[in-house]
Amino acid sequence: MIRGGALLASVCGVALAAACSSGSKQECVVGADCASGACDVSGHCVAAPQPDSGVHDSATMGDDASTSDVVVPPHDGGGCTANNDGTIDRAEVPLQAGLRGTYRIAENATVSTAGTTRGDGSRAWDLSGALGGDHDVIVETLAMTGTWYAADFGGASYATKLSDTADLLGVFQTSATALSLLGVVSPTSGATQTKLTYATPIPTLSFPFHVGSSWNTMSNVSGTAQGVASFYTESYANKVDAFGDMKTPYGTFKVQRVSSVLTRTVGALPTVTRTFVFIAECFGPVATIVSQSNETTAEFTSAAEVRRLAP
Repeated sequence: MIRGGALLASVCGVALAAACSSGSKQECVVGADCASGACDVSGHCVAAPQPDSGVHDSATMGDDASTSDVVVPPHDGGGCTANNDGTIDRAEVPLQAGLRGTYRIAENATVSTAGTTRGDGSRAWDLSGALGGDHDVIVETLAMTGTWYAADFGGASYATKLSDTADLLGVFQTSATALSLLGVVSPTSGATQTKLTYATPIPTLSFPFHVGSSWNTMSNVSGTAQGVASFYTESYANKVDAFGDMKTPYGTFKVQRVSSVLTRTVGALPTVTRTFVFIAECFGPVATIVSQSNETTAEFTSAAEVRRLAP
């Protein structure tokens, strides 16, 4: 059976610090390709932050916000420009096969999902510091062509690893209005393969969204898990419940926070997992916090997995 929360650990697949721009030559793929350690969504190196050089609006940042390292991708004619208008559109989230980004990941970590509330209603979160067991992982969106499971997921856009602690891949479909989870598979086929299909695709993101947006879905899941026939039900309650600034090892981003509560019911036994995904314009998800199984509080401190964008 899939570990609780694994399906939401990479709700958007990858938060891309590097995506090819059709209008100009790509300079970098990951932050390590750049002297500054930062590669933007258009595949160009970001200049190293200078004191007070961040592009920001002091009226919306809050009096206690640090603005010297707010990351705003440059406009290159074929890339994406963050307008920080409070609404994230499909065009402002890079979603396609062939992209990758570096994440710093820790398991069983203590964090604050609540962050600090500021006078204007926004929040500040800081996940830039070291956590026990931190390690950097390159997460990729993988093309479907040539995979053993491609024929079973017509219309799928890409697959990507769902959790740092398992090798299972989520199969996703992108559209003008949603990023949807179609199924879960193992990287290879065989007697112990996993291939699970959602009768109703799960919209992990529904575009456009802003604080107050919500979407709920229930689906039957069937197929094989590690070679064993499986059938169970999953329900997802999603809401964009907060906004503010998320500080990661890569830099600080203006974000919308997507809260997702997954209830997986196997037989008569439900398991609840809470996930927060922090979405930044032009980068996508820059941080994700997944709860322990059956967490009862909306804001929690004990996380099964924490990942944040890193240089």
